[in-house]
Amino acid sequence: MTHIEEQEYIQRIKDGDSNAYAFLVDKYKNMAYTIALKMIKDPAEAEDAAQESFIKAYEAIRSFKGDGKFSTWLYTIVYRTCLALIRQRKAMPVSEKPPDEYYNRYDDQPHKLEKMQQEEKSKYINRAINELPANEAILVTLYYMNENTIKEINEITGQSTANIKVQLFRARKKLEQKLSGLI
Repeated sequence: MTHIEEQEYIQRIKDGDSNAYAFLVDKYKNMAYTIALKMIKDPAEAEDAAQESFIKAYEAIRSFKGDGKFSTWLYTIVYRTCLALIRQRKAMPVSEKPPDEYYNRYDDQPHKLEKMQQEEKSKYINRAINELPANEAILVTLYYMNENTIKEINEITGQSTANIKVQLFRARKKLEQKLSGLI
């Protein structure tokens, strides 16, 4: 979907077509859930946080000006919703393993052996990302999985550009150490 098509859906929503919002939810639900899961570490709570974020975004859609990407605006809402939930709990929970089936989506690969190898690599990478501190895990997810720019991550998290770059550098080094020899 192009930026223009996305803007058309947003305008339809602003004009009262609530069904148009279902399209945007469907497009961004997986990444919203992934961000929430990386931050909260609990699949059920992450799903609740993602849903709450979509409700907040729908209620505030009139404030979206369209200057930037809708995804950046939405992921900012997800990020802040998760931060609020974490603050409510007063402490980060013990890390839980995310559901592997969520990340292993390689059905279009032709050979089963290649698919199995790719799934195995993906499993190791996801485990390694989940072992990172929560802030580094979310930055890695936003930058590599969602392909957000440093500027967009700055808008989402409110962290300085320099801090994001340093944390991404450290996270890459940690991932490299964890994964060396496994993949």
